[in-house]
Amino acid sequence: MKLRTQDPWMTGVDYSRGLHGFTVNLLVADIGRAVEFARRVLGAAVVFSDPDFAAVRYGEQEWMLHADHTYDRHPHGSRTLEASFRGAGVELRIHDADVDAAVQAADELGCSVLSEPQQKGHGMREAYILDPDGYTWVVDAFVGPPAG
Repeated sequence: MKLRTQDPWMTGVDYSRGLHGFTVNLLVADIGRAVEFARRVLGAAVVFSDPDFAAVRYGEQEWMLHADHTYDRHPHGSRTLEASFRGAGVELRIHDADVDAAVQAADELGCSVLSEPQQKGHGMREAYILDPDGYTWVVDAFVGPPAG
């Protein structure tokens, strides 16, 4: 059951018309909490947000957030709501991030940091963070190959 009481910033048809290529839609328990994570931890811009749906953008990439309750009659919804780890098996990456600031913001929001910032052999400095819904986000920045 949708909770929105006002008209959205654009119709679903108009928004859908602009989607091309590959996008991600994350089902979340609480839109406000998910938007706060995206904004503070990932540095994403909030394009639109209401209690049912949000669109967020980082760089040129935009993704969607739908509240669980909007999938109450959707065939995928029952699978999602029963899943013990909804984010298992997927890793979402934010490139060119301030890794330390992301980890600090995650700590402030009470999110789990699975891996503190560290430089990897492939030249990325990265950290693994669980968002409030259990999705694994990797924030990274290319720093070059390790010395030596």
